[in-house]
Amino acid sequence: MIADPLVTTAWLADNLDAPDLKVVDASWYFPQEQRDAQAEYAAAHIPGAVFFDIDDIADDTTDLPHMLPDAVKFSARVRRLGLGDGSRIVVYDQLGLRSAARVWWTFRVMGHQDVFVLDGGLPKWIAEGRRVEDIPPPPRERHFTARFDGGLVRGVDQVRKAIETGEAQIVDARPAARFSGEAPEPRAGLRGGHMPGAFSVPSSALLAPDGTVLDKDRLEALFTSAGVDLDRPIITSCGSGITAAMLALALARLGRWRAPVYDGSWAEWGGRDDTPVVTGA
Repeated sequence: MIADPLVTTAWLADNLDAPDLKVVDASWYFPQEQRDAQAEYAAAHIPGAVFFDIDDIADDTTDLPHMLPDAVKFSARVRRLGLGDGSRIVVYDQLGLRSAARVWWTFRVMGHQDVFVLDGGLPKWIAEGRRVEDIPPPPRERHFTARFDGGLVRGVDQVRKAIETGEAQIVDARPAARFSGEAPEPRAGLRGGHMPGAFSVPSSALLAPDGTVLDKDRLEALFTSAGVDLDRPIITSCGSGITAAMLALALARLGRWRAPVYDGSWAEWGGRDDTPVVTGA
């Protein structure tokens, strides 16, 4: 088992020229942020990095945002990016940590275990004076064999059953005010609040002031202080399945590698009329 899902900027710099190492810019922004992740990648990215478009490498048969694609589509798209069997993959994003965790989780769902997230992301890399470039690497297709791991993902019916039976805890990565229902959801038509019995661990709380992920002791204290029992099964959720993967990444750092993500998250749960919602802390 891999000891840590994160690698440091120093490690990446030392291994950047390794022939089996592939770097992925997985940046993604909310529409209201009015930023273009692909344009920012084109302007400056870690040498050799390819751009993974979360909204494109997704299930296009649903109205829910950036849901997991099927294994065939995923394999075809990442093969064109030169990401294949035998690759060691390091994922980063332009904020430090947000969407990189989602792509890390997606590769693991598709059966690729040799995947890591760059701790501190592009901001830390640039702050340390490390080299960036504005030229994409030449395309070199590689074969990718997808082996879908359904144990790492949950659908709405599985989450409903977990709540009804208590077989798993729901941990929600949205900001506390959205969890309680005090702040509106950014997507129109969604109810405010949270799932019955869910615990609130906002994704922003996972990060130290320098943008790196908290160490294991502080992560454990964060979850337990929120009421989460780390010895029991956990399903992570958020607004649309992005920051829920940050929780899954943090749990992997604590040795709990099998915490599944509710892919539809609140975009699905809060938009239905047959799912229970409660408000307040």
